[in-house]
Amino acid sequence: MASSNEVHTQITKVLLQALGVEEDDIKPSAALQADLGAESIDFLDIAFRLEREFGIKIPRGELFSERVFELCSQIVQDGQVSAERLAALRAQMPYADLAALERDRRLNRIDDLFTVDFLTRYVMWKLRGNGAAQYGVPAPASHHLD
Repeated sequence: MASSNEVHTQITKVLLQALGVEEDDIKPSAALQADLGAESIDFLDIAFRLEREFGIKIPRGELFSERVFELCSQIVQDGQVSAERLAALRAQMPYADLAALERDRRLNRIDDLFTVDFLTRYVMWKLRGNGAAQYGVPAPASHHLD
């Protein structure tokens, strides 16, 4: 299996092709939208390129889905994320590093979760043979997505 550094290098290549950004801009902490200028159509291109580059299958809606963005937008209440909502997010995205969010429950922008490191973790998760995230996990009470 590829190392995290090898995966990051390949993700850098994918993002250079998909977004046309400078290589120096692609840091692990770079947010795909805020820092690299990705738009919704770019997410489709990135997912397609990741599939080709790594020989993985990304089921529709697993990596960049409206459902993930909906869940993310619903977990924030008054700028804070409750433990219950954090657990729902973790179930939805088991590959995401939510440690910083656990320490500081303030979340200014949901799309800040979607970083270069997020992509690296996702690809590593897929390469380890993990399946789809738990899309059947309900949102916290009174915040169902259906």
